[in-house]
Amino acid sequence: MTTLSTTAGNILDQATQKNHSQSQVSHEWFVQLKQKGWEKFSALAMPLRTDEKWRYSDTRSLNLENYHLGKIPNEDQVNQLIAQSHFISRPAGLIIHVDGHCALRPAISAELAAQGVKFESLEDALKHHPALLKQFLLKHEAGLGGAKFLALHQAYLQSGYVLHVPKGVEIKQPFVSVNWTLTDGVAVFPHALVIADDRAKLSIHEYNLSANPLQKALAISAADLYAGSGANISRFSVQGWSNDTQSFEIANTSGAKDSLISSVNAALGSRRARLENTVRIDGPGADVRLYGISVATGEQEFDQRTLQIHNAGKAKSDLLFKNVLLGKSRTIFSGLIKVAPDAQQTDAYQTNRNLLLSGEAEADSMPGLEIEANDVKCSHGATTGQVNPEELFYLLARGIPLPVAQELLAEGFLEEVLSKVDDEESAAVVREMFRQKFHQS
Repeated sequence: MTTLSTTAGNILDQATQKNHSQSQVSHEWFVQLKQKGWEKFSALAMPLRTDEKWRYSDTRSLNLENYHLGKIPNEDQVNQLIAQSHFISRPAGLIIHVDGHCALRPAISAELAAQGVKFESLEDALKHHPALLKQFLLKHEAGLGGAKFLALHQAYLQSGYVLHVPKGVEIKQPFVSVNWTLTDGVAVFPHALVIADDRAKLSIHEYNLSANPLQKALAISAADLYAGSGANISRFSVQGWSNDTQSFEIANTSGAKDSLISSVNAALGSRRARLENTVRIDGPGADVRLYGISVATGEQEFDQRTLQIHNAGKAKSDLLFKNVLLGKSRTIFSGLIKVAPDAQQTDAYQTNRNLLLSGEAEADSMPGLEIEANDVKCSHGATTGQVNPEELFYLLARGIPLPVAQELLAEGFLEEVLSKVDDEESAAVVREMFRQKFHQS
């Protein structure tokens, strides 16, 4: 078992090399990429609550020590988790990782393969398509405060998937990626690289789950999404790590001319979870839609940071994040729309809505605008409140117990976002996950 080094030594130590270097060492640029990640991680300080980009976050609880890289799981463990990973009956492709190791390599149809579609583990893509990875992998910085965590992800980068759909190819069924943590104290660093060439269309669903709801884990994931001219990308990401997980996700999305990008993030798990989502609109006519939902219970903290960057005019972006809070949980939303001087006729919106089901829960919202163009339509807003008393009275008057009535109202509150998921099977899975969480709270 390789201990996760975060304080001293070289990230490419002999133990790590032995486990993960056979394909990587043959690509010196990849070795250097990881080394640069370690150097940057070592140079950056841990964030403090006084840092503006970590405002309201419980930075005192951040701890990167006493985690380890996962060993290769045994066959019985893998088979059990594979059996639990079929969330869609007919996916275009399915890839499964367990403790950072690829447990099921994806198999796509002969028809998709003949069209040039690539859906592979990161390790296999490094062997087969190194030029593609070198062109697109980790090309953007973490601009929302998570630079130190993205650097550690880069340093330990080994697992994840690459999805590339060539020009003009349209795929209706979603691709599915499932990441499991299995071992107590494991650290995983899954990466998603999605490339849709001009006029391509794809959907990817990601599930991040733990085999044991009480296990300790560290999950630092990252996603790079690129939509070419006229391309259509739909992404659905479910964060359902264990209750004692620290999780961080840094997502960077780039949309070219006339592209359409829809992203739905659902958060249920982790003791503390931070999502940083940056979107760059680089071509006119692009349309980007960001959605987020969470149910926070106990003492969970969900920290959501977003940035919508409009570099090109005549483009749209729309953001809606909705949170339900119970117990002593906390959510933080900080969002910013930035419009460049030449991005005239931008149409951008940002909304955060929080539903408090407990007097001890806390929701902080910080939406913002930074506009340098004069011909735009931009707005932001945030609301925080309890359930509508008339709606609650209506349900209670019909004999429905208070917890059930609150659950029904919360489900209705979240449905506005869940209805955006492009596959009903996946949406139904997450609805059931939310119901189970309500019952456990």
